[in-house]
Amino acid sequence: MRNGKGGIGLVREERLQIMLSPDELKAVDTFRFTHRMPSRAAAVRELLRYGLGAVGAVVENAGVKSRDYGVLKSAKGTGSGRNA
Repeated sequence: MRNGKGGIGLVREERLQIMLSPDELKAVDTFRFTHRMPSRAAAVRELLRYGLGAVGAVVENAGVKSRDYGVLKSAKGTGSGRNA
């Protein structure tokens, strides 16, 4: 699938802004650094994936580059550029 810049990858057109307490932000940062995540956004997406997996929406993204990473799998036929 083409992204907003004409490249191949996930389309991220929505922005989600959240407010965190200092303790919540520290927990996100601790998770990020423990798992060597490239950004807070990547850490939050991973935590969302874990949470969604806990309620039955399991997604497998092992070995995916961060630019192609998403919480949910792409619909069939809309590839995310992961085979590149």
